[in-house]
Amino acid sequence: MSLPLIAVLNGPNLNMLGLRQPEVYGSATLDDVEQLCAETAEGLGLAIDFRQTNSEGELISWVQECRGRASGIVINPAGLSHTSISLMDALLSAELPVVEVHISNIHRREQFRHHSYISKIATGVLCGFGTHGYALGLIAMARILEGGQ
Repeated sequence: MSLPLIAVLNGPNLNMLGLRQPEVYGSATLDDVEQLCAETAEGLGLAIDFRQTNSEGELISWVQECRGRASGIVINPAGLSHTSISLMDALLSAELPVVEVHISNIHRREQFRHHSYISKIATGVLCGFGTHGYALGLIAMARILEGGQ
């Protein structure tokens, strides 16, 4: 029996973690985040497919691939949170539970970051917990898949 697959998807500029604004995003790299997710998923009995892209279209294609393939999506859409109705629509059409993750607390930042199209359709949202938010997102997803919320 295979483990439930969770897509852990990352949007633009997250490949720059550890370099870009460490005072906001911390010193962990995306490789560190992937390792954290792999360890957390293993402990929860989940499999992950961890990806990052700077392309909105590629991210949307990955979301569409999740339908019928994955059990849930943990996503850090980065700046696309605030701009992409197309990504929101793709997540809706995947018909899967979605946990939105942001490393920083978007509500304590610039006004334009306070609105997220993805939050409107996400099962849950985590922001401001640093990269640990990814682990919390996977824990939440495991609970959602077990039928709790």
